[in-house]
Order: sequence, then structure tokens, then C-alpha cells
Amino acid sequence: MSSLPCPAYQVLRLLAGKWKPAILFHLRSQTLRFGDLRRCLPEVSQKVLTAQLKELESDGVIIRTLYPDVPPRVEYALSPLGVALLPLLQQMHDFALNHGDLLAPSDAAVAREEPHPTEPS
Repeated sequence: MSSLPCPAYQVLRLLAGKWKPAILFHLRSQTLRFGDLRRCLPEVSQKVLTAQLKELESDGVIIRTLYPDVPPRVEYALSPLGVALLPLLQQMHDFALNHGDLLAPSDAAVAREEPHPTEPS
């Protein structure tokens, strides 16, 4: 028997991280290079973005492809597991929009005031 009380914790662990859902959102329809992701997420530091990408890769959510060019080129794409997570992320987004008044006041107020540019529409 698993030490986790619920199988959902395995899924939550994959998404745990401030920037992971936003990274997956940007990779949902295309392969991106590190610099592209930095431009899509200007609020995240290079160090944190690198750490989040490494975690997503080690968990099998994204695929990192290194090309032996000079300078080296690295691209990130969703793995089949990452693609399978997209409907769940969309449901979470829709839930937040439909039930924002029931969420923590600080989060709901921020969500209503200004939509974040990384949110799915």
C-alpha cells in the first residue's frame, strides 16, 4: 500500500510548483526553447525556470531535446504524460473562473482584477 492517502497526490506532485502549470500551458501547442519560455514567463527567474523544467523532465511530464549545434540548442515539448495533464489543467482553470468567489479572498481578488497572461482562455 502506498504511503500517500490518495492517488491524486501523485498527480498533484507533478503540478506542484508555482510555474509548472504556466510552463505546461505554453508548451501545450508547440515545442519551445529555453529563451522562448523565458520570454513567455518574464516574472520567473532563470534559476527557478531551470529548476522547474528539470523537475518536469525528471517526472516525465516534458521531453528535453539537446541538439549538438554550436552553440547547443535545447528544446522542450510535452511528453504523452504532459499532454494527458492538459484537460486537468483546463478543468482547474475553469473551476477557478467559475468558483473564484469561494477561493481564498486574496487569490480570487487577484484573478478577478487582472487575468494573468499565462492563463488558458
